[in-house]
Amino acid sequence: MLTLQQIKNQKNELIEKLKIKNIDASITIEEIVQLDSERKINQLKIDGLLANINRISQEIGILFSKQKFSKTHDPSVTSLTNDFNVLENLKQEVSLLKTQVKPLKDLQLEIEDLIQQKLVSLPNIPHSSVPIGISPESNELIKTGGTIPTLHANFLCHWDLIKKYELIDFELGAKITGSGFPLYIGKGAKLQRALVQYFLDFNIQAKYKEYLPPFMVNEDSAFATGQLPDKEGQMYFMPADKYYLIPTSEVPVTNIYRDTILKESELPIKMTAYSPCFRREAGSFGKDVRGLNRVHQFEKVEIIQIVHPEKSYETLEEMVQHVENLLINLGLHYRILRLCGGDMSFASALTYDFEVYSAAQNKWLEVSSVTNFESFQTNRLKCRFKDQNDKMQFAHSLNGSSLALPRIVAALLENYQEENCIKLPEVLHKYTGFTQID
Repeated sequence: MLTLQQIKNQKNELIEKLKIKNIDASITIEEIVQLDSERKINQLKIDGLLANINRISQEIGILFSKQKFSKTHDPSVTSLTNDFNVLENLKQEVSLLKTQVKPLKDLQLEIEDLIQQKLVSLPNIPHSSVPIGISPESNELIKTGGTIPTLHANFLCHWDLIKKYELIDFELGAKITGSGFPLYIGKGAKLQRALVQYFLDFNIQAKYKEYLPPFMVNEDSAFATGQLPDKEGQMYFMPADKYYLIPTSEVPVTNIYRDTILKESELPIKMTAYSPCFRREAGSFGKDVRGLNRVHQFEKVEIIQIVHPEKSYETLEEMVQHVENLLINLGLHYRILRLCGGDMSFASALTYDFEVYSAAQNKWLEVSSVTNFESFQTNRLKCRFKDQNDKMQFAHSLNGSSLALPRIVAALLENYQEENCIKLPEVLHKYTGFTQID
């Protein structure tokens, strides 16, 4: 979340930067600035009334003490009548002033709530390196790696391969739950488990600490990482308990550090987690959602870091290299894209997407996003640290998929297929217990 201070100090700059995300925030930002001015004026009125109440209360205290003292020493004194009348008048004045404070305080809460509502509606500002554009066609190609496989003449797409080798049953999954909930069977299930274990082991070797988080979160957690109010339509919600099924383990794992003040020496914090992921994918249809290309439930291993602000872009490049090494080890043809403004997420400052080439479908499939959120999430999280000057700062948060399984599985099945079997990359052999699917 952007801060009020940012908006007041960098109003015009923020308006221009958010245009890169194809968002005209000028009206919202002007409204925030105007509301903040109203808040200040209203606060001055409240402070003035409270100062008067405080001053009069002190006078009342003096008169009350004087009256009490005089009565104690000479009960027959009758010259206190005037003081008594003054005292009663002052009490009435305080009572009147308090009735004037109440509506102003109520108004102040309304103004502050409106400011907050408008602040949370604004996306993160993009990094200076983000390309201008409103669609994936404007994403910037950073790098390609691996080689395009040559398939045999009778090659199949993964949705046919999984039927041929009885790896996944979409029909039974639909019977049990609904469309987009695949049921993995036999070697298909083992391949899933092998990939999860390999990805976790690889992350742990890189000093990421493993977590197994809850698969449901409350509203505060979903808000803190930027899912709410931006993505409520894509999340599964349970009204009875007001819990959300997680779209990624990034949400619960990052929230470990909600409302936390860290020591600078604790940074960086490196975390990894496996979880199922649940996404409604509302509006998805057509050939691009066949098979494993787009499903409502899938498995994913995530890496998350909380770092010093001065180190976050260096960390981003390290995380990109980490994910790239996974794809190299799997022997997949891949490319890395820097997302343009219009293709970035609500909370992102800079995102790199990884896509693997699906030889049978002759198309690229997204398998990972690695993102620097800068202080956007940590502001919502209230995740801070004390620097060397004992000044409180927001840490920066980053996350990346390492990796999302459905499209990795699709690419492995298609790219490693032979006439009568599917060979598996050598790095998975010790995890699957078999070298090929036949």
